[in-house]
Amino acid sequence: MSTFSIKDLETITGIKAHTLRIWEQRYNLIEPKRTSTNIRYYTDDDLRFILNVSILNNSGIKISEIAGMKAEDIREKVVSLSENSTSFSAQVKSLSKAMFALDEAEFNRILADSILRSGLEDTMIHLVFPFLHQIGVLWVTGAIHPAHEHFITNLIRQKLFVAIDAQTGNTREKGKKFLLFLPEGEPHEIGLLFANYMLRKRGHAVVYLGQNLPFEDLRHVFNFYEPEYVVSVLTSGMNPEEVQDFVDRIALSWPKAQILLTGYLVVTHPGLKVPEKVQVIKSVEEMRQAIDGL
Repeated sequence: MSTFSIKDLETITGIKAHTLRIWEQRYNLIEPKRTSTNIRYYTDDDLRFILNVSILNNSGIKISEIAGMKAEDIREKVVSLSENSTSFSAQVKSLSKAMFALDEAEFNRILADSILRSGLEDTMIHLVFPFLHQIGVLWVTGAIHPAHEHFITNLIRQKLFVAIDAQTGNTREKGKKFLLFLPEGEPHEIGLLFANYMLRKRGHAVVYLGQNLPFEDLRHVFNFYEPEYVVSVLTSGMNPEEVQDFVDRIALSWPKAQILLTGYLVVTHPGLKVPEKVQVIKSVEEMRQAIDGL
């Protein structure tokens, strides 16, 4: 069983610690446990309950009304809202609840409903990536375990693999040639997989090399395939100087190709010098716009 501080609950649910204390005192909404040294803590069940309360409260239901509901009624109302809600913020919280419960069926249901309603691309941009950003915050604060992250990222990767496979044979005659890869030490693949899907859906030819590719291997594939565009994502594993060296090296190695780079390390790099043939993509939506503009 995991335990959470009131600060953890604030980070995960978005409800201020001060508000949580008021709810505890005024409505007896939740009762924290105490350690032997009288430090308050919350359990997995408490977290799921507060996430449910947050979803209902954000949907316009007063906290006094929620406090009068039975726990089962609260759960049923949340499921109903999730099934009918067009609010991505509410769905992000529902995904968080499914993640903490390791509930694969519920996670897949939420994604499937969103994809049916909004399409895969908007679901990824407005639901999945904001959710992944929240996971990153929770990881930094120590509020989630590695198992939670692996559980979720593997489910999302499975969805993208299926969507990518469905684009087989979709390459159009005038499509551009793309080479997609992640450099050595970069494990975060979902952003690149999504770019792979968007490119194939629009009829472009893609060679996808995946994670952890040594530069010399990349050089060999590039010289053989001769892509017009190269796409990579830098999220972790490099300091600012190494990022600059990577950008310079890839630009010098293939001056005829257009290089599209994205990810936290390039977007937030202080004083990154961007060569002429390199374009820094600042968001997933901007990546979609860049692809649509080809």
